[in-house]
Amino acid sequence: MRNEAGPPLRYNKTVIHRHVLHNDKVRDSSEKVLAPGQVGLLAGWGVFSTLRVIDGVLFAFERHWARMTKDAALFHVPMPATVEEGRRLLLELVEANHAYNATMRVVVVRNDGSVWADPVERRSDLIAMTSDLKAWGTGVKLAYVPQGRHAASMFAGTKILSWAMNLTWVEEAQAKGFDEVILLNERGEVSECTSANIFIASGNQVWTPPLSSGCLPGVTRDVLLDEIRAQGFEIGEQVLTPQDLERADEVFITSTTRELLPVLEIEGKVMKRDDRARRALQPEFSKYVERYVAEHKAAVPAR
Repeated sequence: MRNEAGPPLRYNKTVIHRHVLHNDKVRDSSEKVLAPGQVGLLAGWGVFSTLRVIDGVLFAFERHWARMTKDAALFHVPMPATVEEGRRLLLELVEANHAYNATMRVVVVRNDGSVWADPVERRSDLIAMTSDLKAWGTGVKLAYVPQGRHAASMFAGTKILSWAMNLTWVEEAQAKGFDEVILLNERGEVSECTSANIFIASGNQVWTPPLSSGCLPGVTRDVLLDEIRAQGFEIGEQVLTPQDLERADEVFITSTTRELLPVLEIEGKVMKRDDRARRALQPEFSKYVERYVAEHKAAVPAR
């Protein structure tokens, strides 16, 4: 299929499950419950996060909810539930869809604040949906996008519904045979990908760009920095340039759904694949996930 207004489209199709959460009720996804006058739908005024559901447990839920709450406060988006209310409602959706091992998208949409807004009962809506897990393959091919992040912006590092630029960059990259893009900031430094953080390994040192690069504080990134220790490796933050990536022993990206995924090429240049750091970190990350799931099983409704 070709889009006459742009490059050929290459979609990795994700189909949402039958039921969705809309505020405090699980509904059929075919129900018409959204309205044109909801400002957040028209202006991208809202926040979101993508979670992994593992054996019925919302992995790292507290970290996801805390980040959404922080971003929502910055954008004046009222959070419609407490962390425990949110967990309970999202687990109801997991149960309704039997989505015990799945991907979940959680969205908070602001409903007022514009002359185009309809009168609404709630200042914001909580919306969530689940889908099957996606197979990401053995690695990714990346391209660069200059000026993709403005690190000096007060909104840098937030995860908001205004996502069209990211989607456009990925679509253009995929039309050229790449999988994702590396976004550079106004100083030409590496910031992140559109939906993943990026790491390099040089010898026994593993580095990822600091938040001052304009990158999102991804949950997998945070877990690696805060919780994971692999013998023989040091992991931390450091300003990175494209030259640092191209000279590194290995490069990998991280996200909730990808975990730690190798970078195969950047702009057609084959990356070194030492892979020692990722192979050391991935098992430790998996152990952390297993411990988290075991500790939080009690919060999952019996089935």
